Amino acid sequence: MSLLAVLWLEWSVVGSSGASSAEPITIREILDEPESFHLKQVTLRGTVRNVTPLDPYTLQAGTTCYGAYLFYLEDETSSITVAVYGLCGIPTVKDPDIEDGQRIELTATIQSPSHGGYYLSLQGVKVAREQEGVIQAVADRITPLPDEEKSQ
Repeated sequence: MSLLAVLWLEWSVVGSSGASSAEPITIREILDEPESFHLKQVTLRGTVRNVTPLDPYTLQAGTTCYGAYLFYLEDETSSITVAVYGLCGIPTVKDPDIEDGQRIELTATIQSPSHGGYYLSLQGVKVAREQEGVIQAVADRITPLPDEEKSQ
């Protein structure tokens, strides 16, 4: 086998293994099995709906956070609430990075119900109680999809 063939084979294996870990999943998969996705990072693709900027909110430690917002990400199977926590400790006025109707790829950490912890609501950060069924994706990275992705 030539050196070029060996290099191509190595690149193919590395390239395909890296891509499979970030392959988008459907929102329905998360909603059907939220426990298996709790605190796991996932990649989702969909359309942004109902972007809602939030007022500054204060964490229990006393730090105030600015520029947070909520939105729904909708794919062909369902929709999920997405939280963008904003910047904490840095007073700033910032519009959301996305707009209603925009197609995006989202890397997010999933928070499933019955684990306690916190979630972002219209009233700021709230403590999740055991009986609350809040499934929320916390945005780690938002990437607008290229124009050719919008038509799909």
